[in-house]
Amino acid sequence: MIESLGKLAFDQLQKRNLIFYESDLAECGIDIRAASVCSGVFTEIFREERGLYQTKLFCFVHLSVQEFLAALHVHLTFIKSGINLLAKEEMKSKDFETRSHESSETEMYKSAVDMALESPDGHLDLFLRFLLGLSLETNKCRLRGFVAQTEETLSSFISSTTSSLKDLDLSNNDLTDSGVKLLCEGLMSPNCELKILRLSGCLITEEGCAALASALTVNSSHLKELDLSYNNPGEAGMKSLEAILKNPRVRYTLDRLSVHHKNYTSVTALCLFCPSDSCTLTVDLNTVNRFLKLSHKNKKVTHVEEEQPYPDHPDRFDLYQLLCSDGLTGRCYWEVEWGGKVYISVSYRGINRKGVNDDSWFGLNDQSWSLICSDDGYTIWHDSVKKAFIPVPSFSSSSVSGRVAVYVDCPAGTLSFYRVSSDTLIHIYTFNTKFTETLCPAFGVRDLSGVCWLSF
Repeated sequence: MIESLGKLAFDQLQKRNLIFYESDLAECGIDIRAASVCSGVFTEIFREERGLYQTKLFCFVHLSVQEFLAALHVHLTFIKSGINLLAKEEMKSKDFETRSHESSETEMYKSAVDMALESPDGHLDLFLRFLLGLSLETNKCRLRGFVAQTEETLSSFISSTTSSLKDLDLSNNDLTDSGVKLLCEGLMSPNCELKILRLSGCLITEEGCAALASALTVNSSHLKELDLSYNNPGEAGMKSLEAILKNPRVRYTLDRLSVHHKNYTSVTALCLFCPSDSCTLTVDLNTVNRFLKLSHKNKKVTHVEEEQPYPDHPDRFDLYQLLCSDGLTGRCYWEVEWGGKVYISVSYRGINRKGVNDDSWFGLNDQSWSLICSDDGYTIWHDSVKKAFIPVPSFSSSSVSGRVAVYVDCPAGTLSFYRVSSDTLIHIYTFNTKFTETLCPAFGVRDLSGVCWLSF
């Protein structure tokens, strides 16, 4: 929640907005109804007001709160992904391949100073002071405990006698085992009335699963649904979860336990399963570029030098890309094996098909979201903005290939990418947005110096 509020604060501070609409919150992944119920922090620093015609308006309780959260967002984004949000707008697709993956910390602070000096009325002065303050080593040490303090507060809240919270969704956060252990302290309280707990994609391993199993053994009177999908439970973690379901008290109350583990396909008796939202992809043959060859019953795509004899069609891409015909609804999951340099994307059907420009490249427009996989690592793009770069130094130069999982929850507005390694899913990046049209899986290749391929 704090990270989402930080993004909202930064985005709106750049626009000089002190009052925002519910649509502004949705763009930052904030559900105003859920947030006001689930987060005491939210109601302490955020305020809802009524505008003309009873339109809902929102603002932070004080401008300094917005400025601090904006600075925190810039600081944490740089620490976690190396991205300088204050850098000048990067050049468009003509320099796409030469864009730098990294920006030094000094350059970030210099960018902040430059922005503040360029402001004619000094509206970024306090933001700059907060950002420079966060750079101090003493403050960095305090921030390392920031997540832990947040989880302690949440644990205390759900165990209080005044708490009536029934549904808690912490999915796609770097909660890790330490955060789960803190949360479990609240779950064990007889005052906890949670019925639904979603911890999908929270970097939980066998240690966190063991803590949850222990907590549910102590108190399982209310919980009906527990979502642990897209974590790394391992064999030991799965055994812990099996054990709690063999406990008659837990078995009687817990209706659904969602877990993703490569060695478990469907164990109905234990309610352990890979999500039923796995989908089979079908290539839209009318969109395939003529230098992409299909094989293996149209499940493998390879870039080739020989033009393929595909018929003319207005939907066919001039770029080395294709769309699938599957319109995504609800929750959908698929995996892609790849080699070389490829785009694994989702896109609206209305994306431009003709020409070599930003309107057509996956990730360089507001119609598409893209993960670029290469031997350097993973780069995430949307609307011509590089959201993150995650290096993978363990790649072998002799065999540059891998597997990626994609999970999209259309109603919730989340799109997540994972690296599949052995029997675990390793989180790469999650988009939080609001999808306004039907999404389609999409693929492309970029590097033509070697063999580029993908299969699904």
